[in-house]
Amino acid sequence: MYKLLLPLLLVFNLFAADATIEVIKKVDKLPSISVEDASINYQDRLSKKFFKVLVSDLNVLSIFNVYDNYALNDYDADDVTTENTKRDYVLRYRLRQDDDGNLNCDYKLLSAADSQVIRQKNFRIKKENLYVFLIHNLAVDINDFIGAEPVEWMKSYVLISRLTSPNNSEIVISDYTLTYQHVIVKGGLNVFPQWVDKKQTSFYYSVLDGQEPTLYRMDRRTGKSEKILSSDGMMVCSDVSTDGSRILVTMAPEGQPDVYQYDLNTKELLQLTHYSGIDVGAQFLEDDTEIAFVSNRLGYPNVFSKNIGGRGVQQMVYYGKSNVALAAHRNYIVYKSRESSNEFSRNTFNLHLISTRSDFIRRLTATGVNEFPRFSNNGDSIIFIKNYKSESSVGIIRLKQNKSFLFPLKIGKIQSIDW
Repeated sequence: MYKLLLPLLLVFNLFAADATIEVIKKVDKLPSISVEDASINYQDRLSKKFFKVLVSDLNVLSIFNVYDNYALNDYDADDVTTENTKRDYVLRYRLRQDDDGNLNCDYKLLSAADSQVIRQKNFRIKKENLYVFLIHNLAVDINDFIGAEPVEWMKSYVLISRLTSPNNSEIVISDYTLTYQHVIVKGGLNVFPQWVDKKQTSFYYSVLDGQEPTLYRMDRRTGKSEKILSSDGMMVCSDVSTDGSRILVTMAPEGQPDVYQYDLNTKELLQLTHYSGIDVGAQFLEDDTEIAFVSNRLGYPNVFSKNIGGRGVQQMVYYGKSNVALAAHRNYIVYKSRESSNEFSRNTFNLHLISTRSDFIRRLTATGVNEFPRFSNNGDSIIFIKNYKSESSVGIIRLKQNKSFLFPLKIGKIQSIDW
């Protein structure tokens, strides 16, 4: 019943918190920063974990040269530690519990030369297991204070479908570093989660182990699900319109997958592609009047576009012979392309970025097998999965900064991801 989907269920090892940096292009010298821990009663069980993720976040911001030397200091100390006087800035944080049981994070950004406080703020959260979001809020606040490109996506949730056995998977809500993990759907084959909107209060997902593949929408806060659509053969939501009123789905009621648009208000289902082969994975482009999708109409997978309601189809990619796994943001498309064809060893699959308005093309990765690209809401960053030399990682690409950050995966297997 879900045989058409099984070849798409690519799997990867999952989860870790340490970030390593893969610099694609050198950048100008950045101001240096170190971190000091001034926590109260948290050093042994939490504060050092907090330190490691905070250093990773500062690296991902790409506005500092970050030193990872661990240092302790009093929160109200007049001076930074001796080693940190060599830096331009010092970020000092303090974890503490308030009278209501909330976990608080106080932080100061200091000029290392004179220990002058140039920024300070407090963040708090009710549940300690959500501590990583204190870090992300702190990093976003510093980024905004410096006046760098917005990184609100750091505070966003990530949806992951994690395969636990051949016919079972669960949907996990995580942060982008995979430090926080919460299983929200389990039991059966639950795949291809997709956020409903930027508020991330609900998401779509497909269940494939029933009588026919079915698309559901779940409220993240209540855990309640409602049925949206079902179809023989295949049922996957690949994108949501900007206003949330329409979704793009791949269905195969007659055996061959095609792209459909479903209007959630009128309940109207409109078939957008009519091809005897394979059309899958559509994404809205520009003002949601055009779509990009993957098709084998050239005899191999490639990226095409068409106007919604129109008949003509336009080839979008002229580089590579196996171009799949696309994501779109406004007039940009990122897709996966096979770079090699080696019969005796693992092939290389890289991510490429193109514009729908020009011949612009840019390779974003250089080695390994790179999968599941997804744009951040503002389009300046991309999350993806990388497999290289028997290690799998979740990657973040900062497009304007020309940097890629990898978070090694430890346990479990990923079927798909959404940001």
